[in-house]
Amino acid sequence: MIQIKGKTRGTIQVSAQADKATLEKLARESEVAQRHLEGKEIKKVIVVPGKLVNFVV
Repeated sequence: MIQIKGKTRGTIQVSAQADKATLEKLARESEVAQRHLEGKEIKKVIVVPGKLVNFVV
């Protein structure tokens, strides 16, 4: 699940063994994140493996 400002914006399918860095990279590259993060500064990224990636802007 990809969250931006605490709201669910989309989902991506990844391996259950993916580490935090890989999850963050794939989430940033997703179309959903690109659309919602364009022109905004990311202050914090919260990654919970197997559950979510949350971008705080």
